[in-house]
Amino acid sequence: MFNTRRKSKSLEIKLSHTDRANDIRGVNQLAVDAVTGLTDIVEALHYTILSLGLNDKDTPTKTRGVTGFVYRNIRSITAFVGDKVDLSLSQFGSALGQHESSLKREVAISMLNGVLGDYLLERQNPLAVIMQLRRDGVALTDVALRNLIEKSDGKILLMVHGLCMNDLQWQVDEHDHGIELARDLGYEPIYLHYNTGRHISENGRDLAALLEYLMTISPQPLTLSILAHSMGGLVSRSAFHYGEKAGHTWLQQVHKMVFLGTPHHGAALEKGGNMIDILLGSNPFSLPFAKLGQIRSAGITDLRYGSIIDEHWQGKDRFSYNADDRGSLALPNGVHCYTVAAVKSKQSTVVGDGLIGDGLVNVDSALGRHNDDLLHLTFPEQHQWVGRDMNHMDLLYHPDVYSKIRHWLLDK
Repeated sequence: MFNTRRKSKSLEIKLSHTDRANDIRGVNQLAVDAVTGLTDIVEALHYTILSLGLNDKDTPTKTRGVTGFVYRNIRSITAFVGDKVDLSLSQFGSALGQHESSLKREVAISMLNGVLGDYLLERQNPLAVIMQLRRDGVALTDVALRNLIEKSDGKILLMVHGLCMNDLQWQVDEHDHGIELARDLGYEPIYLHYNTGRHISENGRDLAALLEYLMTISPQPLTLSILAHSMGGLVSRSAFHYGEKAGHTWLQQVHKMVFLGTPHHGAALEKGGNMIDILLGSNPFSLPFAKLGQIRSAGITDLRYGSIIDEHWQGKDRFSYNADDRGSLALPNGVHCYTVAAVKSKQSTVVGDGLIGDGLVNVDSALGRHNDDLLHLTFPEQHQWVGRDMNHMDLLYHPDVYSKIRHWLLDK
Protein backbone atom coordinates (compact mmCIF):
# COMPACT_ATOMS: atom_id res chain seq x y z
CA MET A 1 0.00 0.00 0.00
CA PHE A 2 1.04 3.63 -0.27
CA ASN A 3 2.34 6.23 2.11
CA THR A 4 3.16 9.90 1.53
CA ARG A 5 4.72 10.83 4.86
CA ARG A 6 8.10 12.30 4.06
CA LYS A 7 9.94 15.23 5.64
CA SER A 8 13.11 15.28 3.60
CA LYS A 9 13.46 17.60 0.63
CA SER A 10 11.21 16.76 -2.30
CA LEU A 11 12.56 14.74 -5.17
CA GLU A 12 13.55 16.77 -8.20
CA ILE A 13 14.41 14.95 -11.42
CA LYS A 14 14.37 16.57 -14.82
CA LEU A 15 11.98 14.70 -17.08
CA SER A 16 12.73 14.69 -20.79
CA HIS A 17 10.37 16.11 -23.39
CA THR A 18 9.35 12.55 -24.19
CA ASP A 19 8.58 11.74 -20.54
CA ARG A 20 6.43 14.85 -20.25
CA ALA A 21 4.49 13.94 -23.38
CA ASN A 22 4.13 10.33 -22.27
CA ASP A 23 2.57 11.39 -18.97
CA ILE A 24 -0.09 13.38 -20.81
CA ARG A 25 -0.59 10.65 -23.43
CA GLY A 26 -1.06 8.11 -20.66
CA VAL A 27 -3.68 10.24 -18.91
CA ASN A 28 -5.43 10.82 -22.24
CA GLN A 29 -5.62 7.08 -22.90
CA LEU A 30 -7.03 6.48 -19.43
CA ALA A 31 -9.68 9.16 -19.95
CA VAL A 32 -10.75 7.55 -23.22
CA ASP A 33 -10.90 4.11 -21.62
CA ALA A 34 -12.88 5.50 -18.68
CA VAL A 35 -15.53 7.07 -20.93
CA THR A 36 -15.79 3.88 -22.98
CA GLY A 37 -16.03 1.72 -19.87
CA LEU A 38 -18.69 3.93 -18.31
CA THR A 39 -20.66 3.78 -21.56
CA ASP A 40 -20.56 -0.02 -21.38
CA ILE A 41 -21.92 0.04 -17.82
CA VAL A 42 -24.73 2.48 -18.67
CA GLU A 43 -25.74 0.50 -21.77
CA ALA A 44 -25.73 -2.78 -19.82
CA LEU A 45 -27.97 -1.27 -17.13
CA HIS A 46 -30.23 0.24 -19.81
CA TYR A 47 -30.53 -3.16 -21.51
CA THR A 48 -31.33 -4.89 -18.19
CA ILE A 49 -34.09 -2.41 -17.40
CA LEU A 50 -35.61 -2.79 -20.87
CA SER A 51 -35.57 -6.58 -20.51
CA LEU A 52 -37.03 -6.37 -16.98
CA GLY A 53 -34.02 -8.19 -15.59
CA LEU A 54 -34.84 -11.36 -17.51
CA ASN A 55 -31.66 -11.31 -19.60
CA ASP A 56 -29.10 -14.07 -19.27
CA LYS A 57 -25.99 -12.68 -17.54
CA ASP A 58 -23.77 -14.70 -19.91
CA THR A 59 -25.18 -13.05 -23.05
CA PRO A 60 -24.01 -9.67 -24.43
CA THR A 61 -25.98 -6.74 -22.99
CA LYS A 62 -26.09 -4.53 -26.09
CA THR A 63 -29.10 -2.41 -26.94
CA ARG A 64 -30.52 -2.28 -30.45
CA GLY A 65 -32.09 0.21 -32.83
CA VAL A 66 -31.70 3.95 -32.21
CA THR A 67 -30.54 3.34 -28.61
CA GLY A 68 -27.78 1.00 -29.73
CA PHE A 69 -26.80 3.47 -32.46
CA VAL A 70 -26.33 6.22 -29.83
CA TYR A 71 -24.10 4.06 -27.62
CA ARG A 72 -22.01 2.92 -30.60
CA ASN A 73 -21.48 6.53 -31.67
CA ILE A 74 -20.36 7.55 -28.18
CA ARG A 75 -17.68 4.85 -28.29
CA SER A 76 -16.60 5.68 -31.84
CA ILE A 77 -16.32 9.42 -31.24
CA THR A 78 -14.46 8.92 -27.97
CA ALA A 79 -11.96 6.56 -29.61
CA PHE A 80 -11.51 8.88 -32.62
CA VAL A 81 -10.82 11.96 -30.48
CA GLY A 82 -8.52 9.99 -28.19
CA ASP A 83 -6.47 8.67 -31.12
CA LYS A 84 -6.05 12.15 -32.58
CA VAL A 85 -4.94 13.63 -29.27
CA ASP A 86 -2.53 10.75 -28.72
CA LEU A 87 -1.02 11.17 -32.18
CA SER A 88 -0.61 14.92 -31.69
CA LEU A 89 1.11 14.47 -28.35
CA SER A 90 3.51 11.88 -29.74
CA GLN A 91 4.45 14.18 -32.62
CA PHE A 92 4.71 17.45 -30.72
CA GLY A 93 5.86 16.30 -27.30
CA SER A 94 9.10 18.29 -27.57
CA ALA A 95 7.09 21.50 -27.49
CA LEU A 96 5.79 20.71 -24.01
CA GLY A 97 9.04 21.61 -22.30
CA GLN A 98 10.50 20.06 -19.17
CA HIS A 99 8.99 19.78 -15.75
CA GLU A 100 10.16 18.63 -12.37
CA SER A 101 9.31 15.17 -11.17
CA SER A 102 8.30 14.91 -7.53
CA LEU A 103 7.45 12.38 -4.90
CA LYS A 104 3.77 13.20 -5.48
CA ARG A 105 4.09 12.27 -9.15
CA GLU A 106 5.91 9.03 -8.29
CA VAL A 107 3.27 8.15 -5.69
CA ALA A 108 0.41 8.87 -8.10
CA ILE A 109 1.92 6.70 -10.85
CA SER A 110 2.69 3.90 -8.38
CA MET A 111 -0.86 3.94 -7.05
CA LEU A 112 -2.23 3.90 -10.58
CA ASN A 113 -0.03 0.93 -11.48
CA GLY A 114 -1.06 -0.92 -8.33
CA VAL A 115 -4.73 -0.64 -9.28
CA LEU A 116 -4.47 -0.81 -13.10
CA GLY A 117 -0.90 -1.89 -13.85
CA ASP A 118 -1.80 -5.00 -15.82
CA TYR A 119 -4.33 -3.01 -17.87
CA LEU A 120 -1.81 -0.24 -18.55
CA LEU A 121 0.61 -2.81 -19.96
CA GLU A 122 -2.08 -4.47 -22.04
CA ARG A 123 -3.01 -1.09 -23.52
CA GLN A 124 0.67 -0.13 -23.93
CA ASN A 125 -0.01 2.96 -21.84
CA PRO A 126 3.21 4.95 -21.27
CA LEU A 127 2.32 5.29 -17.58
CA ALA A 128 2.97 1.58 -17.02
CA VAL A 129 5.97 1.05 -14.71
CA ILE A 130 8.84 -1.10 -16.00
CA MET A 131 10.91 -3.12 -13.52
CA GLN A 132 14.24 -1.47 -12.66
CA LEU A 133 16.93 -1.36 -10.02
CA ARG A 134 17.12 2.25 -8.79
CA ARG A 135 18.70 4.70 -6.37
CA ASP A 136 17.09 8.02 -5.54
CA GLY A 137 14.43 7.40 -8.14
CA VAL A 138 16.93 6.95 -10.98
CA ALA A 139 17.54 3.68 -12.85
CA LEU A 140 21.00 2.24 -12.18
CA THR A 141 23.19 1.62 -15.20
CA ASP A 142 25.55 -1.35 -15.39
CA VAL A 143 28.46 0.94 -14.53
CA ALA A 144 26.63 2.36 -11.51
CA LEU A 145 25.76 -1.13 -10.29
CA ARG A 146 29.38 -2.27 -10.58
CA ASN A 147 30.52 0.79 -8.64
CA LEU A 148 28.02 0.14 -5.84
CA ILE A 149 29.10 -3.50 -5.60
CA GLU A 150 32.77 -2.57 -5.44
CA LYS A 151 32.08 0.18 -2.90
CA SER A 152 30.40 -2.30 -0.53
CA ASP A 153 32.75 -5.21 -1.28
CA GLY A 154 29.75 -7.10 -2.64
CA LYS A 155 27.53 -6.62 0.44
CA ILE A 156 24.20 -5.72 -1.17
CA LEU A 157 20.75 -5.20 0.33
CA LEU A 158 17.88 -5.50 -2.14
CA MET A 159 14.85 -3.43 -1.06
CA VAL A 160 11.49 -4.60 -2.49
CA HIS A 161 8.48 -2.32 -1.94
CA GLY A 162 4.82 -3.23 -1.57
CA LEU A 163 1.56 -2.75 -3.44
CA CYS A 164 0.83 0.70 -4.93
CA MET A 165 4.24 1.92 -3.76
CA ASN A 166 7.61 2.78 -5.25
CA ASP A 167 11.24 2.66 -4.20
CA LEU A 168 11.28 6.27 -2.95
CA GLN A 169 8.71 5.49 -0.27
CA TRP A 170 11.17 3.50 1.80
CA GLN A 171 12.13 6.91 3.17
CA VAL A 172 9.59 8.07 5.74
CA ASP A 173 10.04 10.81 8.32
CA GLU A 174 13.71 11.12 7.28
CA HIS A 175 14.27 7.42 7.98
CA ASP A 176 15.19 4.80 5.38
CA HIS A 177 15.95 1.26 6.56
CA GLY A 178 18.39 0.87 3.66
CA ILE A 179 20.38 4.03 4.43
CA GLU A 180 20.51 3.19 8.13
CA LEU A 181 21.73 -0.34 7.43
CA ALA A 182 24.39 1.06 5.11
CA ARG A 183 25.62 3.24 7.96
CA ASP A 184 25.39 0.59 10.70
CA LEU A 185 26.24 -2.65 8.89
CA GLY A 186 27.98 -1.61 5.68
CA TYR A 187 25.28 -2.76 3.27
CA GLU A 188 24.84 -1.01 -0.07
CA PRO A 189 21.07 -0.70 -0.63
CA ILE A 190 19.65 -1.21 -4.12
CA TYR A 191 15.96 -0.49 -4.58
CA LEU A 192 13.65 -2.47 -6.86
CA HIS A 193 10.95 -0.50 -8.67
CA TYR A 194 8.21 -2.59 -10.28
CA ASN A 195 4.62 -2.57 -11.52
CA THR A 196 2.61 -3.93 -8.58
CA GLY A 197 -0.52 -4.39 -10.70
CA ARG A 198 0.95 -7.32 -12.62
CA HIS A 199 0.57 -10.88 -11.43
CA ILE A 200 3.00 -11.55 -8.59
CA SER A 201 4.39 -14.53 -10.47
CA GLU A 202 5.14 -12.37 -13.52
CA ASN A 203 7.06 -9.91 -11.36
CA GLY A 204 8.78 -12.80 -9.59
CA ARG A 205 9.98 -14.30 -12.86
CA ASP A 206 11.29 -10.94 -14.07
CA LEU A 207 13.03 -10.27 -10.75
CA ALA A 208 14.74 -13.65 -10.94
CA ALA A 209 16.03 -12.81 -14.43
CA LEU A 210 17.12 -9.34 -13.30
CA LEU A 211 19.13 -10.74 -10.38
CA GLU A 212 20.75 -13.30 -12.65
CA TYR A 213 21.76 -10.47 -14.96
CA LEU A 214 23.22 -8.66 -11.95
CA MET A 215 25.45 -11.70 -11.39
CA THR A 216 26.80 -11.45 -14.93
CA ILE A 217 27.88 -7.82 -14.56
CA SER A 218 29.10 -8.05 -10.96
CA PRO A 219 32.88 -7.72 -10.61
CA GLN A 220 32.90 -10.06 -7.58
CA PRO A 221 30.75 -12.54 -5.62
CA LEU A 222 27.89 -10.99 -3.67
CA THR A 223 26.64 -11.28 -0.13
CA LEU A 224 23.01 -10.52 -0.93
CA SER A 225 20.22 -9.92 1.59
CA ILE A 226 16.61 -9.00 0.78
CA LEU A 227 14.36 -6.68 2.77
CA ALA A 228 10.78 -6.81 1.51
CA HIS A 229 7.64 -4.98 2.56
CA SER A 230 4.13 -6.38 2.07
CA MET A 231 3.62 -7.64 -1.52
CA GLY A 232 7.37 -7.31 -2.03
CA GLY A 233 7.85 -10.42 0.12
CA LEU A 234 5.60 -12.46 -2.16
CA VAL A 235 7.43 -11.19 -5.24
CA SER A 236 10.75 -12.18 -3.62
CA ARG A 237 9.52 -15.69 -2.78
CA SER A 238 8.21 -16.02 -6.33
CA ALA A 239 11.62 -14.98 -7.69
CA PHE A 240 13.24 -17.82 -5.75
CA HIS A 241 10.79 -20.31 -7.23
CA TYR A 242 11.50 -19.22 -10.81
CA GLY A 243 15.21 -18.85 -10.14
CA GLU A 244 15.35 -22.46 -9.00
CA LYS A 245 13.40 -23.62 -12.06
CA ALA A 246 15.85 -21.78 -14.33
CA GLY A 247 18.96 -22.95 -12.46
CA HIS A 248 20.07 -19.40 -11.66
CA THR A 249 23.33 -18.71 -9.85
CA TRP A 250 22.12 -15.72 -7.79
CA LEU A 251 20.28 -18.05 -5.42
CA GLN A 252 23.57 -19.13 -3.85
CA GLN A 253 24.45 -15.49 -3.14
CA VAL A 254 21.38 -14.81 -0.97
CA HIS A 255 21.98 -15.30 2.74
CA LYS A 256 19.04 -13.60 4.48
CA MET A 257 15.50 -12.43 3.77
CA VAL A 258 13.41 -10.23 6.05
CA PHE A 259 9.67 -9.91 5.44
CA LEU A 260 7.77 -6.89 6.79
CA GLY A 261 4.00 -7.37 6.95
CA THR A 262 3.98 -9.78 4.01
CA PRO A 263 0.56 -11.42 3.44
CA HIS A 264 1.97 -14.93 2.97
CA HIS A 265 -1.56 -16.33 3.13
CA GLY A 266 -3.46 -13.38 1.76
CA ALA A 267 -5.03 -10.12 2.90
CA ALA A 268 -8.54 -9.68 4.26
CA LEU A 269 -9.18 -6.57 2.14
CA GLU A 270 -8.98 -8.51 -1.15
CA LYS A 271 -11.08 -11.34 0.27
CA GLY A 272 -13.72 -8.72 1.06
CA GLY A 273 -13.41 -7.33 -2.46
CA ASN A 274 -14.09 -10.80 -3.85
CA MET A 275 -17.26 -11.07 -1.76
CA ILE A 276 -18.46 -7.77 -3.25
CA ASP A 277 -17.83 -9.20 -6.74
CA ILE A 278 -20.03 -12.18 -5.88
CA LEU A 279 -22.82 -10.05 -4.37
CA LEU A 280 -22.93 -7.62 -7.31
CA GLY A 281 -22.95 -10.50 -9.76
CA SER A 282 -25.87 -12.23 -8.06
CA ASN A 283 -28.53 -9.78 -9.27
CA PRO A 284 -29.16 -8.75 -12.90
CA PHE A 285 -29.71 -5.11 -11.92
CA SER A 286 -26.45 -4.87 -9.95
CA LEU A 287 -24.47 -7.01 -12.40
CA PRO A 288 -23.40 -4.05 -14.64
CA PHE A 289 -21.79 -2.40 -11.60
CA ALA A 290 -19.69 -5.49 -10.94
CA LYS A 291 -17.37 -4.10 -13.63
CA LEU A 292 -16.42 -1.30 -11.24
CA GLY A 293 -15.12 -3.80 -8.68
CA GLN A 294 -13.33 -5.70 -11.40
CA ILE A 295 -11.17 -2.71 -12.27
CA ARG A 296 -8.64 -3.87 -9.67
CA SER A 297 -5.45 -5.41 -10.99
CA ALA A 298 -4.13 -8.95 -11.14
CA GLY A 299 -1.61 -8.01 -8.48
CA ILE A 300 -4.41 -7.10 -6.07
CA THR A 301 -6.45 -10.25 -6.71
CA ASP A 302 -3.30 -12.34 -6.17
CA LEU A 303 -3.33 -11.01 -2.61
CA ARG A 304 -6.55 -12.90 -1.83
CA TYR A 305 -4.58 -15.98 -0.80
CA GLY A 306 -0.99 -14.96 -1.51
CA SER A 307 -0.63 -16.45 -5.00
CA ILE A 308 3.00 -16.40 -6.12
CA ILE A 309 3.28 -18.84 -9.04
CA ASP A 310 1.45 -19.07 -12.37
CA GLU A 311 -0.40 -22.25 -11.37
CA HIS A 312 -2.12 -20.35 -8.56
CA TRP A 313 -4.10 -18.19 -11.00
CA GLN A 314 -3.90 -19.62 -14.52
CA GLY A 315 -7.14 -21.07 -15.88
CA LYS A 316 -9.26 -19.36 -13.20
CA ASP A 317 -11.65 -16.44 -13.25
CA ARG A 318 -9.94 -14.21 -10.72
CA PHE A 319 -13.18 -12.36 -9.88
CA SER A 320 -15.24 -15.48 -9.10
CA TYR A 321 -15.02 -17.42 -5.86
CA ASN A 322 -12.19 -19.94 -5.80
CA ALA A 323 -11.02 -21.94 -2.81
CA ASP A 324 -7.45 -21.64 -1.60
CA ASP A 325 -5.82 -24.52 -3.47
CA ARG A 326 -2.26 -23.20 -3.76
CA GLY A 327 -0.55 -26.37 -2.55
CA SER A 328 2.79 -26.50 -0.79
CA LEU A 329 5.46 -23.90 -1.50
CA ALA A 330 8.10 -23.67 1.23
CA LEU A 331 10.42 -20.84 2.13
CA PRO A 332 13.66 -20.61 0.10
CA ASN A 333 16.01 -23.44 0.95
CA GLY A 334 19.35 -22.50 2.52
CA VAL A 335 18.30 -18.91 3.26
CA HIS A 336 17.78 -17.50 6.77
CA CYS A 337 14.23 -16.11 6.64
CA TYR A 338 12.75 -13.68 9.17
CA THR A 339 9.28 -12.20 9.41
CA VAL A 340 7.64 -9.24 11.14
CA ALA A 341 3.93 -8.77 11.85
CA ALA A 342 2.34 -5.64 13.26
CA VAL A 343 -0.63 -5.20 15.59
CA LYS A 344 -2.47 -1.92 15.98
CA SER A 345 -3.42 -2.53 19.61
CA LYS A 346 -1.11 -1.81 22.52
CA GLN A 347 -2.27 -4.72 24.69
CA SER A 348 -2.60 -8.42 23.88
CA THR A 349 -5.92 -8.69 25.71
CA VAL A 350 -7.92 -7.23 22.83
CA VAL A 351 -10.36 -9.76 21.34
CA GLY A 352 -9.53 -10.53 17.73
CA ASP A 353 -6.13 -8.89 18.09
CA GLY A 354 -4.34 -11.33 15.81
CA LEU A 355 -7.16 -11.28 13.27
CA ILE A 356 -7.08 -7.49 12.92
CA GLY A 357 -3.30 -7.36 12.75
CA ASP A 358 -1.86 -4.18 11.22
CA GLY A 359 -5.11 -3.17 9.55
CA LEU A 360 -4.29 -4.84 6.23
CA VAL A 361 -2.53 -8.12 7.06
CA ASN A 362 -3.44 -10.30 10.03
CA VAL A 363 -0.78 -11.78 12.28
CA ASP A 364 -1.11 -15.41 11.14
CA SER A 365 -0.71 -14.42 7.48
CA ALA A 366 2.31 -12.21 8.21
CA LEU A 367 3.98 -14.95 10.28
CA GLY A 368 3.21 -17.63 7.69
CA ARG A 369 0.95 -19.64 9.97
CA HIS A 370 -1.72 -21.86 8.42
CA ASN A 371 -4.00 -24.63 9.63
CA ASP A 372 -2.99 -26.73 6.62
CA ASP A 373 0.45 -28.22 7.31
CA LEU A 374 1.25 -28.10 3.58
CA LEU A 375 0.78 -24.32 3.53
CA HIS A 376 2.31 -23.53 6.92
CA LEU A 377 5.64 -21.70 6.56
CA THR A 378 8.22 -22.83 9.08
CA PHE A 379 9.84 -19.65 10.34
CA PRO A 380 11.89 -20.51 13.45
CA GLU A 381 10.38 -18.99 16.59
CA GLN A 382 13.37 -16.67 17.06
CA HIS A 383 12.94 -15.47 13.46
CA GLN A 384 9.43 -14.13 14.15
CA TRP A 385 8.50 -10.84 15.79
CA VAL A 386 5.24 -9.00 16.39
CA GLY A 387 5.35 -5.22 16.81
CA ARG A 388 2.59 -3.62 18.86
CA ASP A 389 0.91 -0.24 18.53
CA MET A 390 1.85 0.06 14.86
CA ASN A 391 0.12 -0.30 11.51
CA HIS A 392 1.14 -1.67 8.13
CA MET A 393 2.95 1.48 7.06
CA ASP A 394 4.75 1.96 10.39
CA LEU A 395 6.84 -1.08 9.46
CA LEU A 396 8.74 1.18 7.07
CA TYR A 397 10.18 3.48 9.70
CA HIS A 398 9.34 2.43 13.27
CA PRO A 399 12.53 2.36 15.40
CA ASP A 400 11.60 -0.97 17.00
CA VAL A 401 11.22 -2.54 13.57
CA TYR A 402 14.58 -1.18 12.47
CA SER A 403 16.21 -2.48 15.65
CA LYS A 404 14.88 -5.98 14.94
CA ILE A 405 16.00 -5.89 11.29
CA ARG A 406 19.45 -4.71 12.30
CA HIS A 407 19.74 -7.46 14.91
CA TRP A 408 18.74 -10.17 12.47
CA LEU A 409 21.07 -9.00 9.69
CA LEU A 410 23.94 -8.64 12.16
CA ASP A 411 23.33 -12.10 13.65
CA LYS A 412 25.71 -14.73 12.31
